[in-house]
Amino acid sequence: MFRSLRVRNYRLFALGQAVSNSGTWMQRVAQDWLVLQLSGGSGVALGVTTALQFLPMLFLGLWGGALVDRLSKRRILIATQALMGVLALGLGVLATLGTAQVWHVYLFALGLGLVTVVDNPARQTFVIEMVGRRDLPNAVALNSASFQLGRVVGPAVAGLLIAAAGTGPVFLVNALSFTGVLAGLAMMRPGELHVSEPARRAKGQIREGLRYVAGRRDLVLLLVMVGFVQLFGSNGQNQFALMVNNVFRAGAQAYGLAAACFAVGALAGALLAARREEPRLRTLLFGAFMFGVLQVVAGFMPAYWAFALVLVPMGVVFMTFTTTMNAFFQLSVEASMRGRVMAMYMLVFLGVAPIGAPVVGVLADVFGPPVSLAVGGVVSVLVTSLVAVALGRRLGVGVRITPRRPYVELTRRPLREPAA
Repeated sequence: MFRSLRVRNYRLFALGQAVSNSGTWMQRVAQDWLVLQLSGGSGVALGVTTALQFLPMLFLGLWGGALVDRLSKRRILIATQALMGVLALGLGVLATLGTAQVWHVYLFALGLGLVTVVDNPARQTFVIEMVGRRDLPNAVALNSASFQLGRVVGPAVAGLLIAAAGTGPVFLVNALSFTGVLAGLAMMRPGELHVSEPARRAKGQIREGLRYVAGRRDLVLLLVMVGFVQLFGSNGQNQFALMVNNVFRAGAQAYGLAAACFAVGALAGALLAARREEPRLRTLLFGAFMFGVLQVVAGFMPAYWAFALVLVPMGVVFMTFTTTMNAFFQLSVEASMRGRVMAMYMLVFLGVAPIGAPVVGVLADVFGPPVSLAVGGVVSVLVTSLVAVALGRRLGVGVRITPRRPYVELTRRPLREPAA
C-alpha cells in the first residue's frame, strides 16, 4: 500500500504535502469565514471569491499545461509553492492587523487561482517523474489519501483557531506549511528523477494538444464521462447540506458529520486504490457507475443516520473512480503531451463545478433535494453505461453479468478487419 514511499524523492514530497494539505483546507475555511465577516454575510461576495479562484483554470488551464510540458516541473513547483506561501502570508498579515477588506480577499483569491493554473498540472505530472511508471497508480492514490486526510483535519483545526484567535493566524499557519513542501523539493536528488525530454517551445502547442486528445477517442469518451459525473458529483457538499437542512431538519453539527462520513470513505477508497498495481478501465467505470447508484440510494434514504452511512461507501467508490482515472490518463499518453493532457483533464474535472452548482440548486428548489441527488445519480449511471459500451466496441471487449464474483466479466472479441 505504501510502496512509493520507498523512493526518497517521493517520500520528501509526500511528507511536505501531508502538512500543506491540512494548511490548504484550513485556509479554505478561513477565507470563506473572513469574506462572510467582512461582507456582512453576503452570499454574493462568497460566490465571487470562489469564482475568482477557479476561473483562471477555466480560461488559462491549457496554456498552463503547455508551459509545464516545456519546463522543469520541479523548478515550477518551487516557484508556485513559494508564491502560494507569500499570498497566504500577505492575507494573514492583513487579517491579523484588522485591515483586511473584501477586495483584498478578491485579489488574493485571483492570485491564488492564477498560480494554480501552472501549479496544478505541474504537481500532477511531477509524480511520475519521482516514482516512475510502475508505481504511479500507488503514488496518485497516496496523494489522494493525503488530500482527504487534510480535508478531515484541516477544517477542524481551522474552526478551533478561528474561535480562539480569528482568521488571521489560520492564514499564517498555512503560509508556514509551505516551508515543508519547499524544503522537500530542495532536498530532492535531481539525478534520481525520471525526467522525460521536454517539449520544445513552438507555436500552436495548445492546438497540438487539443488535436492529440481529439485523435484519441478513448480519452474523449472518458472526458465526457468525467464531465457528466463531476457536473453533479463535484457539488456533493451542496447536496449534502440541502439534504441535512431541508429534508432531515438537522443542524450544522449533523451536516459536519455527514461531510466527515464522505471524507472518511474517500480516505479509505484512496488507501484501497494504493494497493492496485495498475489503473484499469474496468475499475474506473465500476467506480463511476457505483457512485451514481449510491447517489440515487442516498437521495431516498428515509432517515438521517441511514443517509450518513450511505455516504461512506459513496466516498470509497468516488475515490476509486478519480484516482484510477488520474493514473490512467498519465500512463496512456505520450510523455511530451502529459502536461497538456492533464491540464485538459483538470479543466474538465474542476471546470464543471461552477456550471453544476446552479443546476443542482434549481433541481433542489423545484423538485426537492432527494430528486436532485437522484437525478444526478441517474445521469452518472446512464452516461457511464454508454461510455462503457462505446469503449467496449472500440476495444473489442464484451461485458457479461455473472451470478458469482467478480459479477462483471469482460470478454475479448476479435476486432473487425478493415474492408479491402
